[in-house]
Amino acid sequence: MELVALAKNPVPSGATVGAFKGYDGTELRYARWDATRLPRRGTVCLLGGRAEFIEKYFEVIADLRRRGFAVATMDWRGQGGSERPLSNPRKGHVRGFWEYDRDLIRFMKDIVLPDCLPPFIGLGHSMGGNILLRNATMPGMWFERMVLTAPMIELDADMLGHSQRSVLLFTEIASMLGFSTAYVPGATDDAESYLNFEKNTLTSDHERWIRTKNILDVAPQLGLGSPTVGWLKAALRSCRRVADPDYAVRINVPLLMFAAGKDKVVSTRAIEDFAVRAKVSSCILMADSQHEILQENDDVRTRFWAAFDAYLGVDAKVA
Repeated sequence: MELVALAKNPVPSGATVGAFKGYDGTELRYARWDATRLPRRGTVCLLGGRAEFIEKYFEVIADLRRRGFAVATMDWRGQGGSERPLSNPRKGHVRGFWEYDRDLIRFMKDIVLPDCLPPFIGLGHSMGGNILLRNATMPGMWFERMVLTAPMIELDADMLGHSQRSVLLFTEIASMLGFSTAYVPGATDDAESYLNFEKNTLTSDHERWIRTKNILDVAPQLGLGSPTVGWLKAALRSCRRVADPDYAVRINVPLLMFAAGKDKVVSTRAIEDFAVRAKVSSCILMADSQHEILQENDDVRTRFWAAFDAYLGVDAKVA
């Protein structure tokens, strides 16, 4: 399993790339890098969102390495360079988020713990943030701290078009009738967020948007279409779990959460409410940011890295 390089998005030097077995033997792509500067501060485990892939984060990986962090990352099952479960590889499907949980355990035990320097920091975006939160109450949890950008605690109501409760009911019934692997109504094989910049809901930065589009143009096999009914059911169930008022108080790992003020994918209010309930957490509102904070314009990213550095004690002069 190789990484795709472009002239404007080269593979960071020194990559170790390969595949590991998910909980059920599914082949999942991973990559890891050592830090490029001293002092060595541990390892950031970078966990992306739905439909994302390792190549999208090369810039972020370079940012982390020059701060003294090693980086370990992976493609979730069913997306990026990892094995796809359905005959149509464009369908984003999972039976339940418990599959992601079990794959994360294998990633940590087989890839991170044997070869990466502690302490371990979890950096999760959107769906990756939801998965980190699902594992934050696990006994013997590996992460000393977590940084979450636009974590998927609740999906945006306008994007769903109906209440979360009614959509969940629809997906439950449709799944029972055998439509779990069908696309959600109106969905297609296309990665819609990369068809038209003006209509995209992910970032205001055209250069970073076109960079991701160019990767998908060169390597369309990394792309993903819309979610299936089953994926949406699993996502809504997972959101209901982590959004439960009693869940946040059970988390003891320190959290730094970032919410995007112009998010049209996940609920900004739900992130802020979660941060208030959690014991050791803080939330920073990036008022001018769309959903993908780490893929946003330089001003948004500069503010993100300033908060990240302060939180983890990174010398700004080194970064």
